Amino acid sequence: MSLMESRLGIGEVIDEKVELRQNWNEDDLQQVFRSAYTHVFGREGLALSEAFASAEALLRNGKINVRQFIEALAQSEYYKERFFYRNSQVRFIELNYKHLLGRAPYDQAEIAYHVDLYASQGYATEIASYFESSEYNNAFGDFIVPYYRGFQSIPGMKQVGFNRLFRLYRGNGSSDNAQGGGKNSRLRQQVALNLSNAIVPPSSSFSSLEFLTGLGMTPVRGDKRVFMVEVIQGASKTSVTVRRSRTMYAVPFDQLSTRYQEIHQRGGKIVRITPV
Repeated sequence: MSLMESRLGIGEVIDEKVELRQNWNEDDLQQVFRSAYTHVFGREGLALSEAFASAEALLRNGKINVRQFIEALAQSEYYKERFFYRNSQVRFIELNYKHLLGRAPYDQAEIAYHVDLYASQGYATEIASYFESSEYNNAFGDFIVPYYRGFQSIPGMKQVGFNRLFRLYRGNGSSDNAQGGGKNSRLRQQVALNLSNAIVPPSSSFSSLEFLTGLGMTPVRGDKRVFMVEVIQGASKTSVTVRRSRTMYAVPFDQLSTRYQEIHQRGGKIVRITPV
C-alpha cells in the first residue's frame, strides 16, 4: 500500500477484485458473498446471508450468475428500505452508481437520465438499467463482484469522477445511511455547476487540512478562495454526557492553518473541508 493510498483511506479497496471462476469451491463462493454484501450494503452486509439464502442457493446451484445475484440484492425490499425509502431521489441514484458501478455520477446528464427512467418506468427498470449497461458488462461481466473502480483510471472516466467518489466513499465497510448529510445528495451542487469536489479522506487519523497541504495546496498569501469547514465541537469537561454539535465555518484559504489549530486546541474535530 502506498503512502498516498494510506492517507486517502483507500488502500483496502484498491484492486479489490473478487471473481467466481470456473471450478470454484465453497470458500471461493463465500468470498463472493462477503464481498457482494459489504460492497452493496456496507458494514451491515456481513449479517445478511440468512436474508438472501434463496439467492445464495441459486448462485451455488448455477441457476444464476454473480451479476444476477448482485441485481437480486439491489432489487430486494431490503435494498429499498435501506437506500430508496430513506433518501432523496438524487441521493439514491448516487448510491446506485457507487454500489452497482463502483463509481460516482460524472455529470447532470447521468443524474437526469436515471430520474427520468424511474419516473417513466419505475424502480425495477431503474435498477436493471445499471446491470444491462455496456459499462457494467465491460467492467464486471457475469462473474466479478462490483468494486470501487473510480479510484483508478478507467476507460471513459472523467477526471471529476475521482473527486466525486470521495464524497460518496467514507471508508471501507462504512454505513451510507449514517454519514453527515443525511438523506440529501452529496454531489448535487458540484454536478449542477459542473465543478469538481474537494477530496476529504474518510479516516479521521489524517486531517482534511493536512491532506490538502500534502497535495501541495499550502495556503498562499493573496489566495482568494474560501472553504467551508465542518467541525464537531469538543465535548465539555463535565460529568454529564452531552451530544456534540456540528458547526460550519467559512474560512479564507490563507487562514485555514490558523483556524485548524484553533479548532483542535478547543478539542474540536474537523469533519470536512469543501470549497465554496
